[in-house]
Amino acid sequence: MKYAIVESGGKQYKAVEGATIDVDLLDVEVGQLVKFEEVLLVVEDENIQVGTPSVKGAQVSSTVVDHIKGKKVDTFKYSPKKRIRVKSGHRQRYTRLKIETIEVE
Repeated sequence: MKYAIVESGGKQYKAVEGATIDVDLLDVEVGQLVKFEEVLLVVEDENIQVGTPSVKGAQVSSTVVDHIKGKKVDTFKYSPKKRIRVKSGHRQRYTRLKIETIEVE
């Protein structure tokens, strides 16, 4: 099994060839190619390459599948005896990427 750990938006994601990952919203069109040069780790069966801080010559190519919204997160602030009740919600926006190839020189 071949996989890599990539960094996008200050977060780390496990990228497996053929799988999809949800990353923070990227400003790209659906169907466009996105390449990650910030590859922190590459694993190919028994061969493991750890970057310091990134693996030189490693690149992960992916295609934008869709832009989606995550689960709704509700917040509720309540102060008894003061009649303060504040309810609000938030839905994070994500970009769904399909990992095409993991290349190492």
